[in-house]
Amino acid sequence: MSDKRHPLTQFSMNLLPFADAASEGLPAKQLLRLSLFQVSVGMASVLLLGTLNRVMIVELSLSAMIVACMIALPVLIAPFRALLGFRSDTYKSAIGWKRVPYLWFGSLWQFGGLAIMPFALLVLADRGKIGPEWAGEVLAALAFLMTGLGLHMTQTAGLALASDRASDETRPRVVSLLYVMFLVGMGISAVIIGLLLRDFNELKLVQVIQGAAVVGIILNIVAIWKQEKMAPMTKAERAEPRPSFRDAWRDFAQGGQAGRLIVVVFMGTMAFNMQDVLLEPYGGEILGLSVSATTLLTAMWAGGALFGFLMSAKWLANGLNPYRMAARGLLVGLAAFSAVIFAAPLNSSALFFIGSGGIGLGGGLFAVATLTAAMAMPATGKAGRGLALGAWGAAQATAAGVSIAIGGTLRDAVNAVALNGTLGEGLVSKATGYSVVYHTEIALIFVTLIALGPLVRFGSDLNQNREDGPLGLADFPT
Repeated sequence: MSDKRHPLTQFSMNLLPFADAASEGLPAKQLLRLSLFQVSVGMASVLLLGTLNRVMIVELSLSAMIVACMIALPVLIAPFRALLGFRSDTYKSAIGWKRVPYLWFGSLWQFGGLAIMPFALLVLADRGKIGPEWAGEVLAALAFLMTGLGLHMTQTAGLALASDRASDETRPRVVSLLYVMFLVGMGISAVIIGLLLRDFNELKLVQVIQGAAVVGIILNIVAIWKQEKMAPMTKAERAEPRPSFRDAWRDFAQGGQAGRLIVVVFMGTMAFNMQDVLLEPYGGEILGLSVSATTLLTAMWAGGALFGFLMSAKWLANGLNPYRMAARGLLVGLAAFSAVIFAAPLNSSALFFIGSGGIGLGGGLFAVATLTAAMAMPATGKAGRGLALGAWGAAQATAAGVSIAIGGTLRDAVNAVALNGTLGEGLVSKATGYSVVYHTEIALIFVTLIALGPLVRFGSDLNQNREDGPLGLADFPT
């Protein structure tokens, strides 16, 4: 049979790199419907990491340190995703479902957290007027923990379900498509939420967050409807022993470069994520941007990350050393943070938005490059690529949570000293604390480049050593 395609079909395949992700076991319509859970997760991420931190710091006048700690709570849950994935792998239900129960309960946790979150924030803002003084912190922490747990549970089980249903040939492309849908969901949600909060008031905040909770659970229900087949496990399968984590980690650590790679991932992630809680408040407090305008920063970040995703696809397909690509991402980050710093003295909103997009671009390139290196890490004994990717994810998530908390605390501490004149008249400005945080991130980028240097010689053969050709973007598992 001839393999020639119609010109229009060939054009569409070239235009859409993941158009061939569908298979007999997972048709295109079901794949697109399943990908809606990523849109839900992207929407929740916009609220947690974008809109709410600006609202809490500027409109509700909460301490940046408290806000940073609240937003760091869901991020610090991320290292437990490996446990959640393992539980869904081995879950035994009467009807044979493994993934759907975790998707469903993850959706419920996410819905519950978003449903109570606006009221918890209002109690936190009016501390002492409604109930005891500690009630606001406890309720807000509970809301963020519930939302974060639901977000990670939903995404982990959803990716696993997509991987189960896809064929061996299409599985990497399927999961990569889901990652793109996550970025698209963040971008669209940021625009919509920004428009809805154009004229901010507390009632509208409640309506928007609770509306997002309802939309999220509806998207997840549509996504998982009739997606998993019943397949009870046999007695022999239930009796199979699992290798211990300690033995598997020992095998992974024998790879040689594993420890340095984890350090690079940790330091680089801190460099790009310390500003997560401060970017929108910086635009609102220093540049005078509205809630609607600063929410669009998340869309700029997502757009930059998506552009970096596409650029890395081309570079990796051409056999670029992933560690060199990580260095490119770090250099883009240097320029982006510099643009954000100079936006205040120049009073340039355009420069600020360009810097925000650059942070997404640099961070995206760095994340994709280090993920590529983790996948290509030599596997020995009981250690497989899953463990390498788990270590990569744990380092990234932990660094993100720690850096967010440090960023908010550092901004508060520096401003407390600067505004009373201790640092001199030239630094009596609310912009001083933000500037110190961004300069700290630039310093961390240089530290990451130093740690990355020795790994470059190990990365030159990562793509070429693969039997099936260069490691392309469609091979990514997450």
